[in-house]
Amino acid sequence: MFALDLAQILSLLVVLIMFLAPLCFVLWLYIKNRSQTQHSLLRGKYWFLGILRYMIENVGPEFRFYITDDDNDGKPISRIKFVSIVKAAKYLKTLISFGSKRDFSLPGIYLKNSMFPKLESELAVDNSPQIRTRKYTTDKETLFFRYESAQGYRVNPWYLTDEHILTVGPDRESPWKLKGMVGMSAMSYGALGKNAITALSKGIGMAGGSWMNTGEGGLSDYHLSGECDIIFQIGPGLFGVRQDDGQVDWDKLRAKSKIPQVKAFELKLAQGAKIRGGHVEGKKVNLEIAAIRGVQPWNNIDSPSRFPFIGNEDELVDFVSKIQDETGLPVGIKVVIGDGESLDGLCEVMNKTGRGPDFITVDGGEGGTGATYKEMADLIGLPVAQGIVIADNALRKAGLRDKVKLIASGKLHLPEDIVVALCLGADLVNIARGFMISVGCIMAQKCHTNECPVGVATTDPTLERALYIDEKKFRVMNYIITIRAGLFHLAAASGLTTPAQFSRKDLVFKNVGLDVTNCDKIFNEH
Repeated sequence: MFALDLAQILSLLVVLIMFLAPLCFVLWLYIKNRSQTQHSLLRGKYWFLGILRYMIENVGPEFRFYITDDDNDGKPISRIKFVSIVKAAKYLKTLISFGSKRDFSLPGIYLKNSMFPKLESELAVDNSPQIRTRKYTTDKETLFFRYESAQGYRVNPWYLTDEHILTVGPDRESPWKLKGMVGMSAMSYGALGKNAITALSKGIGMAGGSWMNTGEGGLSDYHLSGECDIIFQIGPGLFGVRQDDGQVDWDKLRAKSKIPQVKAFELKLAQGAKIRGGHVEGKKVNLEIAAIRGVQPWNNIDSPSRFPFIGNEDELVDFVSKIQDETGLPVGIKVVIGDGESLDGLCEVMNKTGRGPDFITVDGGEGGTGATYKEMADLIGLPVAQGIVIADNALRKAGLRDKVKLIASGKLHLPEDIVVALCLGADLVNIARGFMISVGCIMAQKCHTNECPVGVATTDPTLERALYIDEKKFRVMNYIITIRAGLFHLAAASGLTTPAQFSRKDLVFKNVGLDVTNCDKIFNEH
């Protein structure tokens, strides 16, 4: 009789399992899908095609981003911009080969170049002392592997000189002075995890001349960890400065103003991607976040769509003035421009009372968010370029432009985006998603689920662990410094000594008929 030894029996079992397991799995899928009642395609004759459809739907965004989309077409951020941010943060460079991928046949805005650009030695720039950072070098790259090494490196900070320092709230007891024009937009602890907030704070602090906005979720120890300048944002939910009954706690607000890193307060009236109150899923509201905000843990947080006690411009100016008087710090407002007259009422009240915000953050409808409704993100709020022009014109018409700084916010990630906003009227620029990418975001678009795979937009301790603070902080710093260097390079090419000198006369618009018009003629200044 034919006998099998143990090894042969095990081999046969392995072969049998390998053959039967897929058949059993397919049979299980068939039975499961035939018995369910929710999806017609899975229940019908072509159930297997239904499975393939859902598989393709699941990987579709990644497939399009990396394979089928043109470099300039991806949304919400194109692949070419995403890669440019990563290269700036990781490799401290923006060099490209062979030429631009911009479609020059389309209408668009261009920066005027000078026949006699400035030499680097002629720039009004403060590059002392140099900053120690870390950047990556690609040693070898093959089809399947990339070999890289991180090196210590000294880099110029690209600060504004004392002559061009930007002062926010010069009439306040404690005005805010800035040697850089780019900072982090409002992103709350809760929307982002503690490792992300810590890495951002440390990187911004190491770069100097920049700032981070707390978002409406209040101030945490993670914001303070990097010793960077901070704008404390107050949303309609008053998180961090509220009493149990939801009213303003002035003792808490004054206490926040005494923290040396807190340089200004900002009242959030609106956000570009959501003209409504903020939303955080309950699964992200851990005990610490709940304590900071003064709410119940593990419950959804929906702040009101506006401050209950602010229903018009007079009440807004009254509240702004009270915070200024109580704290001695500059106070600003964050708005979304809806039409050409959006700020006229506010300017009228400011002229009547002699009081008002020290800065206005203009967020564009293209701005990002962790969670909003699609109909709001797509339809409400003008883009930042139009918004900043309208705001600048309104303040000039009212004779208030010298008293109020303008901060532009909305998909401004790279020097070529930022310089347009500066020319159109902005004094400063806020960036949100660019900073997220610098700290590791891969645009998985799972911010609202608490399942961010790279530990950025999650409070899940297991997922947060993916973000290594002592590595990502250098990428944040590199991103800021690369932007500032790019702005000075563009200023030099335009014949200017500093990006603080940009104005509308430095931009031109080429239309579809190839006619070229100076932007100061298109966007009339009052």
